[in-house]
Amino acid sequence: MNITVDCDLNASWLHGLGSPTLLQLLAKGQVQQHAMPLEALIAEEFGLKATPDYPLAAIAAHADGVSVDGRYCLRADPVHMVLQRDCFSLHESFPLPLSQVEAQALVASLNQHFSRDGLHFMLGASGACYLLLNGTPQIQTTLPSVALDKNSHDFLPQGNDASYWLALLNEVQMLLHEHPINLAREAAGQLALNSLWFSAGGTLPTKASLLAHHASLMANSKLYEGMAKLGALPYAPLPDSLAHGLQQSASTMRLHVPCTEALDALWLTPLWQALKQAKINQLTLNLGFYERMLQLSIRPRDVYKFWRRPRALEAYWS
Repeated sequence: MNITVDCDLNASWLHGLGSPTLLQLLAKGQVQQHAMPLEALIAEEFGLKATPDYPLAAIAAHADGVSVDGRYCLRADPVHMVLQRDCFSLHESFPLPLSQVEAQALVASLNQHFSRDGLHFMLGASGACYLLLNGTPQIQTTLPSVALDKNSHDFLPQGNDASYWLALLNEVQMLLHEHPINLAREAAGQLALNSLWFSAGGTLPTKASLLAHHASLMANSKLYEGMAKLGALPYAPLPDSLAHGLQQSASTMRLHVPCTEALDALWLTPLWQALKQAKINQLTLNLGFYERMLQLSIRPRDVYKFWRRPRALEAYWS
């Protein structure tokens, strides 16, 4: 069995919990660093090109119960912008978790306010928010993983229509400033919903535009579900642990696992053990970290390269 595991790491996990198992895997395998976020790598590996965005919003919406119907689709993620010393930045909690009632109220307010502008906000079954347009905007957006914890102004929409979209964002922020959603959230001590982040725009690709991919996909992600739907690939929700995943009959499997406190116990350590027992022929581990990522390739024979000693994780990002 060949397994590819995708995971977006976060700063708190890297600098707080860490993982001796991850250091062992990195030490024994072949590691490459890529100057792109994990979502971009996934898009490239499925044959998608940035024109100028990767059309990830349309793919996810297609699996999320939204009728894209050939229209241009953007993610319109609710966010909390943090005031730094001299700029605003995206909060790590991205997208900002909203209740179903909050999400419905948000979309209703946006559609009412922007109805004359030809903007159509839609809520997917997952609770994700999308923006559908009849035309193609002349902008390039930035994936949120690239902009997190940086000056957000440097990553706002760019291109011939940028001035319109910057004005639109200002209007969205004014609409949200004293919105009933935020009054209730602030009273409850929750982060305010003070902006939207537009990204991953494009129209829905055809199956012919995807590279041939034979993996069975397992994830709790509308993007992966959408990729599977377009490519006619087997798809299933992420199992509780790797042990359940190894019971599948697929010879090639791709999983998207969340970066939680259980990452080591549920996934990394069992992967290491499965390699040692030759239950996995090859493991590819794609680790996203903001605008960069590490790609690890390792086979069972590699785990016995005792002369390769673990290094500090920071050494792989230099």
